[in-house]
Amino acid sequence: MSSKLYIGVDIGGTSVKIAFIHDDGTILAKWEIPTRIENNGQYILTDIASSINEHVSKYNLDKSKLVGCGVGAPGFVDSKEGFVYQAVNIGWKNFDLSNRLKALISIPVFVENDANLAALGENWMGSGRQSNDLMCVTLGTGVGAGIISNGVLISGANGTGGEIGHITVNADGAPCNCGRNGCLETVASATGIIRLAIEALNRPEAGELKARFEAKGELTAKDVFDAAKNQDQKALEIVEYITKELGLSLSNLAIALNPERIVIGGGVSKAGQFLLDGIEKWFNHFSLGRTKEAVKFVIASLGNDAGVYGGAYLVKQNLKSKEIV
Repeated sequence: MSSKLYIGVDIGGTSVKIAFIHDDGTILAKWEIPTRIENNGQYILTDIASSINEHVSKYNLDKSKLVGCGVGAPGFVDSKEGFVYQAVNIGWKNFDLSNRLKALISIPVFVENDANLAALGENWMGSGRQSNDLMCVTLGTGVGAGIISNGVLISGANGTGGEIGHITVNADGAPCNCGRNGCLETVASATGIIRLAIEALNRPEAGELKARFEAKGELTAKDVFDAAKNQDQKALEIVEYITKELGLSLSNLAIALNPERIVIGGGVSKAGQFLLDGIEKWFNHFSLGRTKEAVKFVIASLGNDAGVYGGAYLVKQNLKSKEIV
């Protein structure tokens, strides 16, 4: 086993996932710390650095074996500069993530959007199977995607490549956090699914959804899919709407990008094959014949570890390109 170790860091709105990972993808250690978002997230990096140093001591590691740290951050990221332009849910704006963290841990730091990082992780050690042309779609609190085309992760001119959650699916639709209306994220994220379910509660056909809400005072995306699996009429309508908008959006993207594999991840993906079947049905309905012949749909397999695997792989990629390793 290689003596090199990479640090993968995945910064989320509630927790930060961190791992030490060997060159072959074996995880030496992984853990989580809370994301302290107070005061515009000013404690997040010091917490990460302290935790890394604590675990270096805990595992009696030679710090010279830690060759780099790959970090995933939510929001708009300039991966070339390691700069976060805006990450609304943790309070960062015009934040020099790479240089700040490097100053704290004294090893190279590379930064990517969190959805892009998940795509790298799934493609390296998960369901992507090291595809040269891949879309990894994350359906969580928001909607994002990491896109790999001809073996290269697409970040775009200023870091917004892969922000598919902000494709407009209904110009007169619900308001989105980006300041516009009717983005895919307002429909296909966990938040959007819950909104659609709450709006349906007063309708006569809301049977099981209404019963679930009355029983516990809230609804989750899982409730919607579970009710749909039980053939609840309104839940089935919501799932049909969600999967239709996802299938249409992904088919349009696929016509441009011609991927060989589309990986569906994030919390909503726990609906499994039921969700996948619906997306694929509408994808095939809308897509160009030759385009759909190339695509295989799969559920992400790394779960919450995708980001830290992606962080490690980001370091491998960057150091290889710089001919350091």
